[in-house]
Parts: sequence; C-alpha cells; structure tokens
Amino acid sequence: MIVTLCLVPLIGALCSALVGRRNDLAGRRLAIAFALATLALAIVAAIRFDQHGTTSFGDWQEAYSVDWISRIGVHLALGLDGMALLLILLTAALVPIVMLTALRTHTYGWFAWALALTSFALVVFSATDVFLFYVFFEATLIPAYFMIGGHGGPKRSFAALKFLMYQLGGGLVLLGGVIGLYAVQSGQGAAPSYLLTDLQHADIGTVAGRWIFVAFFIGFAVKAPLFPFHTWLADTSESATPQTSVLLVCVLDKIGTFGMLRFCLGLLPEASDWATPVVVALCLISIVYGAFLAIGQDDLLRLIGLTSLSHFGFIALGIFVLTPTGGGSAQGASGAIIYMVNHGVATAAMFLVAAYLIERKGTASIRAIRGVERSAPVLAGLLLVAGLATAGLPGLSQFVSEILVIIGAFAYHWWVGAIAVTAVVLAAIYVLWMYQRTMTGPPDPVSVGGAAAADLTRTEVAIVAPLMIALVVFGFFPAPLLDLANPVIAAVTR
Repeated sequence: MIVTLCLVPLIGALCSALVGRRNDLAGRRLAIAFALATLALAIVAAIRFDQHGTTSFGDWQEAYSVDWISRIGVHLALGLDGMALLLILLTAALVPIVMLTALRTHTYGWFAWALALTSFALVVFSATDVFLFYVFFEATLIPAYFMIGGHGGPKRSFAALKFLMYQLGGGLVLLGGVIGLYAVQSGQGAAPSYLLTDLQHADIGTVAGRWIFVAFFIGFAVKAPLFPFHTWLADTSESATPQTSVLLVCVLDKIGTFGMLRFCLGLLPEASDWATPVVVALCLISIVYGAFLAIGQDDLLRLIGLTSLSHFGFIALGIFVLTPTGGGSAQGASGAIIYMVNHGVATAAMFLVAAYLIERKGTASIRAIRGVERSAPVLAGLLLVAGLATAGLPGLSQFVSEILVIIGAFAYHWWVGAIAVTAVVLAAIYVLWMYQRTMTGPPDPVSVGGAAAADLTRTEVAIVAPLMIALVVFGFFPAPLLDLANPVIAAVTR
C-alpha cells in the first residue's frame, strides 16, 4: 500500500510530461487526476491505520522493507506512524487544490514537477531507513528548483539558485551526520544498518552523538527554516508563484521539523537534551524576529512567507520542550505535530487567496492595493479568515496547536513562554495591518483588467473551500489530529 502511494504521483509525473508535450491542457488535467488518485490512496491508508498500534518507537504500520545496498546496511524501508500519516494526508490534500488554482496560469511542466515533488515528499515522510530518507531529502530539491526557476517573478532565477545553494549546503552537513552513524557502527565492529529500529538500540556514544546531532539539526534547520538559516525563504516566497510557495512552505519545509522529532529526538535523545537551551534560544529568535520582519513587508507574498519563520520557530520549540531539559512537555510536542498540519492548511489558504488577488490586481505590492472588500467581499472575507487562522484566533485550527506549544514553553520556563506569547500579538498586527491596507479604505483602484477587482467565482470559492472548512473543523474539533499525534510522542519518550 505505502509503495503504491509513493509511486502513483511519480508515474503521474512521467505520464503528464509525455502527454503535455503534445497537448498542454491534457497534460495538466492528467496531472490533477493522478493527484486525486494519490489523495484517494492516502485516505485509504488513513482508514486502514490503527491509531492505537504505535506503542513504541519503531512500530511502523504498512511496513515494507527490502535490502537495497546490503554492504552498508541500506534498505528500501517504508512505514507509517501517526506523524507520518498526518503529513502524508496534508501533502496529498494540498497538491490537487494547488493544481486546480494553477490550471489557468501554469504549464504542464510545472504540474509534472509538482507530482514528482509529491512522490519524493511521501517517501521522505514514510522512510524508516536514514539513508533512504537522506536520498529523497535531497531529491526533493530537483523538482523544487525547476518549479521556482521556471515559473514566477523576474527574480526567480536568483531565488531558485539561492534556494538550491542553501538547501545543498544543509544537505551536505546532514550527509556528515549520516556518515557519522555508519562510522560509529563500523568502529564498534557491528554490522552496519540505517534502519531506525536498529539505530535506536545502537551505542552511539555521547561525543559522537552530539556531533551527529549538530549535523542533523543544521540540515533540518535550513530546510525548516529556523534563524539564522532562513534568508532563502523571503526571496523564494516573493519570486516563486504562490502555488509553488504552498508546496515549498506547507509541504517541503515540514521535512525539517519532521526530521527534528523523528531523528534528533528519536535517535539522539541525550544530544537533543544537551542542545535544548541553544535550540530554544534560536526558536525564540525565529518566533519574534520572523513576526517583526513580516510586519515591515510591502510584498504580500514575501509577508506570507516570512510569517512561516515565526511559525516554524513555534513548531521547533514545541518539539524540544519534550526533552528532560525542556521540561518533558508532551503537550508542547503534540502541539508541534498538529501545528505542522494546521500551519500547512492556514498558510496554503493565505497563499492561494493571495494568488487570486494578485491575478486580478497585477501586483503583489500591498501599498498598490486598497479597498478590495468593496468590489470583492468574498475574496476579502476568505483572506481575513485565513489570516486570522495564521494569527492563532481562537476557534480556528492553528490556535489549538499554538496554545499547546505555549503551555509547553511555560513548562520549560516562564520567560520562554512569555516571549513566545508576544508573537501572538505581533501576528495580529501583521495580519490586520495587511488586511487594512489592502482590503479597506478608498474605492479599489483600477486593476490590470481595466476595472475594479472582480470577486471570486463559484469555482474559485469551491477550490479553497476545503481549506477553510478544515480551519474551522479542526479549530473546534482537534481530537482526530491529537489522536494520531499523541501516540507518537508517547513512543518517543518511552
């Protein structure tokens, strides 16, 4: 099942590329069909999943494992736990929605790369072999680079190159950690293995474990991103298309925080505990600094991208308060897992509604857009709901995850929680100020089409409606997310 789930979008990418060379529209429609098939398979996997089946780290469901490079202990090993399933469902749900918004504006090549990125991301989230994880961790950069560089604004080539250089640099450091795991096992005369179930019981040692942790953490901090490895984020969000940014920020960047919990805390608990004070400091800087950067932006897409710097700080903070030094807060860690999902939904909604706005106005400049709510009240309303979800408004999904992380932060130390709470106020500022400048005020100036911005069509509303429904449903009923997240946390700490 899990192998089929990972292969279907890759097959779809190849078919879409071949068909699209003869008929662009047919290639795009075929890609959407494969994306919907991937979503259907993900839903089947969720139905088959036993939420009580994870009792310890390494209890993978839908497990699949065969030898790949036996000489160094590498396996093609895949499996699911609650965290992996949540991120797979998020990925599978976002891709067809994003594709539908891109149907009029992107070529078949972008759709093919999007399916390839989907396939690689699904392997990353389900990999239970560290080497396999690393290979596809790097492979995701290939479609991402071409999606950024081939579509977007005038600075897209520079943004794509900057993105690639940062990610390759982080991946190179991560490779050092992967090699370190092999060296430790070889030095002890043990048969090498990269399976998580084998590495969990390996005697890595304190010094070696800390060096390996540093390598892993830097690689994941670049991907996430966290301060000070974040500078590629704003340029990419501004220069890529909003649809590409959704896949990068809401799917690809989750690999970073996913890796922190799966590999740093799961395999290197002592080193994670040792590094917690420094990591917490970096998280707090990301939370506050990212919010201040967002407040000062004029480009709408750049603003949305920079909000994620603040949010990924929250996610990483929730993960590391799980360590003994961090207070051992299971609430904070569970909040971090569902934060990945809720952030993905809210930020995707903001990017896609912003895409419709920019398509109508012909610009992403906030100072050039005003009074849109008079001519496009539905568009304005949806942007406000998505923005308020991003700001953590009670009743919307991100509030639940944010409050759990803040509880964990206070359990670590009151001043950590106090600093984290300031981001809630700052988030309200950047969301409401953005809305005030773009949606309210004097009548809407002439758009690129020669008239005031038209409101969303029924089709456009229907496309983004699942995201809006999810924001409300999971805001009032987060239990399905927590039921999958809590066993993962219990297994890591056991």
